Amino acid sequence: MKKKWFILFILLLAISASVLFIPIRKALVFQYENTNKILAFIPISDNQYFKIKFTHSIHLSDVFESYVITHDDQIKQYELEYEDTAIGMPSDSSEGEKFIMKDGKYYITNMNRIFQRFDLRIGQVRANHTVIFDGEEYPLANYIEPGTRVRIEVKKINLLQEKEGVNILEHKN
Repeated sequence: MKKKWFILFILLLAISASVLFIPIRKALVFQYENTNKILAFIPISDNQYFKIKFTHSIHLSDVFESYVITHDDQIKQYELEYEDTAIGMPSDSSEGEKFIMKDGKYYITNMNRIFQRFDLRIGQVRANHTVIFDGEEYPLANYIEPGTRVRIEVKKINLLQEKEGVNILEHKN
């Protein structure tokens, strides 16, 4: 009888461990640059769109970078929107892209820039890096210490990693 209880205990322990440690939820993850420590995340699926908005440090105008999650869990930048073409901003598009001026703003469309991941330093002074997801704005400084360099990527996370980071969609400030 003790042997059956022991086997049952081991089986329950294995099931519990698999529930905690097996990655099951796909997310756009914000983690320390060179570690797997998750600071914040947004649950996502394929073909979901998001933007990163920031204030340009010289022009003091908003810049919008538009992205989509690809079927193979990469991040594709497909558009850039900004107001000034001076220092630090492109004044033309690359091959295959379109450079458009509309309503006093510049757009680079038809972009096909694919990233497995990219790094971003959360602005400390005026950048105010903000993720726009499903039409809602989420200032990253509300979830991540300003000045922190983060790596942004798509990955599956487990329940322990979910508890480690902040689900941005559940903690809107």
